[in-house]
Amino acid sequence: MIENNHDDNLDVNPTKKPSIDEVITLLQEGANEHIPSSAYYGLSDLDDVSIQSFEPVWQTLSADYKRKIVTELAEASEFNFDLNFNVLGYLALNDEDASVRGSAIDLLWDDDSLNLLSRLIDLAESDDSPQVRAAATSELGRFILLGEYGDIPEKEAILAQDVAISLLNDTVEDIQVRRRALEAISNSSLEFIPEAIEEAYESDEHLMRVSAVFAMGRSYDQRWTETVLREMRNDDPEIRYEAARAAGELEIEEAVTLLGQLAVADEREIKQVAIWSLGEIGGTQAMRLLTALAEDAEEAEDEDLHEAIEDAIGYASMVGSDIDVDFESRDWN
Repeated sequence: MIENNHDDNLDVNPTKKPSIDEVITLLQEGANEHIPSSAYYGLSDLDDVSIQSFEPVWQTLSADYKRKIVTELAEASEFNFDLNFNVLGYLALNDEDASVRGSAIDLLWDDDSLNLLSRLIDLAESDDSPQVRAAATSELGRFILLGEYGDIPEKEAILAQDVAISLLNDTVEDIQVRRRALEAISNSSLEFIPEAIEEAYESDEHLMRVSAVFAMGRSYDQRWTETVLREMRNDDPEIRYEAARAAGELEIEEAVTLLGQLAVADEREIKQVAIWSLGEIGGTQAMRLLTALAEDAEEAEDEDLHEAIEDAIGYASMVGSDIDVDFESRDWN
């Protein structure tokens, strides 16, 4: 869960969108600081003239500051769907600094265009940085899933699959790239997926085992139920985290008690994913656990955790048909 460290005025549109010249001044004056929220709106939906004015200035900024800008804009766009930074994202994809290119992929999280798919394939196959190749390969998974739903042409969906498979099978490729390739291809219904997951799960490479558990959940294949339940007790927090998430994706009802235990006693990130999974599974027991967790979070004045629990309760209320909690009379604030 991303904490919103930005100004409250992200929730509303400004009365006047700053000009690109004003944005440039703001960024230059605030170098190495948080990006002024007014600049977010000025960088949203850039037109051709604006990006031509902005690009020379962008090139003069330090890599650290550019990465900070891209990261903060990505977070802002998740909180305010009216913001669109795709034009800047494509500019950052071509940056000479690998960390900026990698961050740009996150900035383009809601771009489903075939143009982005083509760029991701180029980056996954050819970028000099293993971190960028891994990030691009991971993002291919979104397009592979779109292909499963028929939301992109079959030709492009198959191309994305083929790239992920090739990278997964390339034994000399960086392990980070190969693991992300496994995660990406697990979004498909190809017949070899269970075998690929099993091979990764039995690997001597720890990171491949972690990604195998991730892929179990992403595959939506119930054959992995017992494995996921077992790995929720694993001493390794990375595997425990992925197993907790997989339990929610697979909607494993037998996992509810274990998820409740993780949501109470485990480290923060595992606690949050366990709460998310309880919401995905739903049902009376999950709702009771979430209700108790909400009370604990409210008592502890943990607003971020309380918000996550509220979201899970909202989803669980739609999933479960046997829930008898009176939501309207309960004060969640």
